[in-house]
Amino acid sequence: MTSTQIEIRKWTAQEFERLVLSSEPRVAVFDCDGTLWGGDSGYGFMAWTLEQGLVSRSASDWIDTSYRAYLAGGISEAQICGEMVQIYAGLREQELQAAAAKYVNEFVRGRVFAEMEKLVASLRKAGAELWAVSSTNKWVVSEGVRDLGIPEERILAAKVAVADGVITSELVDVPTGEGKAAALARVGLTRPDAVFGNSIHDLAMLKIAANAFPVNPSPALLEAAAKNGWGYFRPAAAEDIEAAVGGE
Repeated sequence: MTSTQIEIRKWTAQEFERLVLSSEPRVAVFDCDGTLWGGDSGYGFMAWTLEQGLVSRSASDWIDTSYRAYLAGGISEAQICGEMVQIYAGLREQELQAAAAKYVNEFVRGRVFAEMEKLVASLRKAGAELWAVSSTNKWVVSEGVRDLGIPEERILAAKVAVADGVITSELVDVPTGEGKAAALARVGLTRPDAVFGNSIHDLAMLKIAANAFPVNPSPALLEAAAKNGWGYFRPAAAEDIEAAVGGE
């Protein structure tokens, strides 16, 4: 038995909700992929737009080469997340917004974790200020969190500059790893009351929270949670997926 298995507490849905709401957060920050919903909508949207022919063949080949390098450990998470937004340079933003709306409607909304949807609604009702922080592109994140009541101005996500309605390759932000904590600091959130995340790339912002809530944690985050004395919550839908693939 590993130290992680010994030390970390797994919360039930009722315990998790009670812990969060009893802390009465004024500011609650959420990662998106794997935390609010299942799957990787950033990669999924990229793959879908390539299939739809929204980007050129040269851009498609470029990102394919980069993604293979990323999987092999040759380039960083921040670099690949940035490039996954830069491939749309030259397209009109309105076109990408429409594509994101269609993608989210077809592939993301049905994967929102029921427990997280309920929790976000409870926090919103209690008057908490809700934020989303993600390395997925802002077009997808904006669509994904709209029904959860997180407004556009409180979304910190991967984005590039837009000039006269046309997407450029100039990166504005790629919040991942330490970059998530830095993005929050830039908007004045150096000690948010509650932070929710699922991967090691969320660790930096979990560490600055008054209350850290790992949700559906990856093995690396689970180990970090044990070291930091945090518990964790696994949504029922994530449990089902884990069981199907022979997870812990």
